[in-house]
Amino acid sequence: MLAQLLINTLQIGALYVLFSLGFTLVFGVMKVINMAHGEFFAAAAVVTSFLVGLMTMQLALPSWLVYLAASIIAAIVVCIIGALVYLFGIRFYIKDLVGSFILSVGVLLVIQGAVLQGFGGAPRIVPPIFDGTTEIFGARITTNRLVISLAALLITFATYLALQATRWGKALRAVAEDAEAATLQGIPRRRVSFVGFMIATLLAALAGILTISLAPITPAIGEEYLIKSFIIVIIGGLGSIPGAVIGGFSIALIESVVGAYWDPSIATIVMFALVIAFLIFRPQGIFGRAA
Repeated sequence: MLAQLLINTLQIGALYVLFSLGFTLVFGVMKVINMAHGEFFAAAAVVTSFLVGLMTMQLALPSWLVYLAASIIAAIVVCIIGALVYLFGIRFYIKDLVGSFILSVGVLLVIQGAVLQGFGGAPRIVPPIFDGTTEIFGARITTNRLVISLAALLITFATYLALQATRWGKALRAVAEDAEAATLQGIPRRRVSFVGFMIATLLAALAGILTISLAPITPAIGEEYLIKSFIIVIIGGLGSIPGAVIGGFSIALIESVVGAYWDPSIATIVMFALVIAFLIFRPQGIFGRAA
């Protein structure tokens, strides 16, 4: 039972962490709360599921190649949308929490409406990419979920390494730490902010793409992940990457354990009670800095 709960936590938390990583990265670098982050996730999931269905009917290709081609196209489409959102909106509201919040809510509604109009609101069911089940220490998990969870963890780890070791990663961390000091050192803050926003958009898109074979896909699927992301960053600390990791797996553990022994609705109550406790006793979160 313990092994099964840990496996469940891994496969749920991996996607939560990947999604929340981009959300907290945007805040850390730009001090912007991007409410449209969930719609980048949803748009990627809907576009990928649509293309998988279309290409499966029209082309005689292996299923893995269909998924790969659809995923690449969807990621490119969402990144183009993200670039337009940044260039024509977000860049004018950097460090403006209220303005960026209002703007991103408007962007959220526009993207959700466009996806709903273009693809309809009916749930889309995508068959698993991989068949079979895998047993790990007595716990069972479908091979599809296991591969997707490992892919999400690999992307998260690669992102962390890139932020720690690459030139752009160090520039992003410098701007997040002190934007004015980073500018005085010759770091192009505006360009770095754009790169950070695009990385966050890509992470949201990849999380959405990985979700398509795990649950029915609708244009509103991003809202659930956005709410969970808020909970995660409150626990871990807004703007903290280690906080996103700890918070994501903490929420997944609560869902796994409480959902297994009681009811999923009880897990939701426990999560919000935990958020209230953090807001009262440690509002900056585990790894966040006090204002």
